Amino acid sequence: MILRGEYFSPVLQMETRVSVFVPNGVGAGGKRSAVYLLHGICGRSGDYLDYTTLATFAAEGEAIVIMPEVARSFYADMRYGLDYFTHVADELPRVCADLFNVDTARERTGVVGASMGGFGALRVALSRPERFGWCAAFSSPCLNLREDFDLKARDLTVEALKGMWGERLIRDFQAVLGEDLAYDPRLDVPALARGLAGAAVKPRIRTACGLSDAFFLADNRRFAAEMETLGFDYGYEEWEGGHDWAFFGPALEKALKWGAAG
Repeated sequence: MILRGEYFSPVLQMETRVSVFVPNGVGAGGKRSAVYLLHGICGRSGDYLDYTTLATFAAEGEAIVIMPEVARSFYADMRYGLDYFTHVADELPRVCADLFNVDTARERTGVVGASMGGFGALRVALSRPERFGWCAAFSSPCLNLREDFDLKARDLTVEALKGMWGERLIRDFQAVLGEDLAYDPRLDVPALARGLAGAAVKPRIRTACGLSDAFFLADNRRFAAEMETLGFDYGYEEWEGGHDWAFFGPALEKALKWGAAG
């Protein structure tokens, strides 16, 4: 079953869109496990249903797949905008537990995403390890936030970054971080991982990136090298592919199979 619709979010103080895939199988005790599937910066809640074969390869599983819509927010509680992190990490799981008979045990709750959604998935899992037991992220950007936005160390200005990355993207970052792109440790994925290194409760994590992803391959390799030192149940994979749906589709199928296997 595929459901697409809107509901009123008290956190966002507006109606927001969500897409939901309900498979044929049902888990033990009649409850379903849950996967929160996060879209990329140019996307929307229905992308994975429209551009991958999600409805085919997830049909015989037991996980309900919940796909929120967050615009170009980077899944953050924005400086100038809405509290999308709180909405996805805290509010949406509560809503879905009531509506869809979801098992809220952390071991049966995953978060997955591609591109900006991969960044969001890692942030959510590393910030709420008591709620999300596993995470898969592919082709993720901004995995070295302190380095990317340390303008003084890089001898750069905000205007120079606009020339490098485009004005639209820098305006998105300013909406999240403020005009001066001030460092926010809550958005620093490697720092969040280091903060959990000695914790008893940590999410299982898998990341992946395409060998032809000129944007983010180096970033993902560097993140993987650090994660290998931090004591997580962690794995990294790369194969031929770019930053596109031809890579995201197989990556999603692998991620859901891995998450279901526990």
